[in-house]
Amino acid sequence: MDKCRFQIDPFYQGARFLTAATKVEQSPPDTGREVAFAGRSNAGKSSAVNAICHQRRLARTSKTPGRTQQLIFFALDESRRLVDLPGYGYAAVKESIKRQWQGLVGGYLERRRSLAGVVVVMDIRHPLTAFDLRMLEWGRRSNLEMLLLLTKSDKLKRGASLTELHRVRKSVSAESARIQVELFSAPMRGGIEPVQRLLDRWLGIRD
Repeated sequence: MDKCRFQIDPFYQGARFLTAATKVEQSPPDTGREVAFAGRSNAGKSSAVNAICHQRRLARTSKTPGRTQQLIFFALDESRRLVDLPGYGYAAVKESIKRQWQGLVGGYLERRRSLAGVVVVMDIRHPLTAFDLRMLEWGRRSNLEMLLLLTKSDKLKRGASLTELHRVRKSVSAESARIQVELFSAPMRGGIEPVQRLLDRWLGIRD
């Protein structure tokens, strides 16, 4: 797969670290709009955030999966933010850490009024895990628009990627019209512009 040609969007390229919160109460003021990125550990969430923002080290991964339990906020401007939610899904972490993750992420999704949408990052080879379905349930309860981003699409041949895309779309179509599904590849820069256009709408950047 050749790298896709795209234009760098200076708005997203200007994203910068704002703050980290271990509790929802430590989050920035609940004003303006923000979009959260969630995903199972090793699904490529940080790589997706970095690619969308045309940066290499904006979002960083923990060396120990499941250990970083923080909400990471990135400012796009004075009233718009991206939020990197802690990765989930590692069986090796302690039950206490799993409960902490559930409390932090669930509390954020259910209480944050400025949250305009959620991007759920899934490895295209392992989509719709039990943890992904939990994220979808939280999103439905909060009446949020959601984007399921099938990352690492470059790991499959084009035909196989499209087959998986249609399968996932069919799986979630009956559940909510507010869920979209797209292919994405950070190394190949595939899918960046469609994601940015959706974020533009959620964040109220352009009509």
